[in-house]
Amino acid sequence: MNKNDIRNREDIFLLVSSFYEKVRSDTVLGSFFNKIIKDWDDHIERLTNFWQSTLFLKTKYSGNPLEAHVQVDKECNNSITELHFGLWLNLWFQTIDEHFKGDYAENAKYRARKMGTFLYLKIFEARKNN
Repeated sequence: MNKNDIRNREDIFLLVSSFYEKVRSDTVLGSFFNKIIKDWDDHIERLTNFWQSTLFLKTKYSGNPLEAHVQVDKECNNSITELHFGLWLNLWFQTIDEHFKGDYAENAKYRARKMGTFLYLKIFEARKNN
């Protein structure tokens, strides 16, 4: 199968929605996400906006991913670990590789790795302040 690079919002929507199908059915990650997210359509739309802004710098994302993840960790009794971030990242890479190939696809991996590391560190930092 000849794969194209991520080119537009429709491609990002495909990536995000396919990724969250995997997350929701994952035996480890699904319990976190399915417990916290009540409106999946809204979540997919919000994350599509986030990744469109992140990859193409054309739209403005209004939200605070750090605050959201710290709150999720708190609601889950501070139980998010590096395992969860590793699983999340592996599913993200797998989903990208299933659908896309190219510079934007590689940038989506790079940015997810960077973001995951940042969120992981900040979640644990926030625990000290509780």
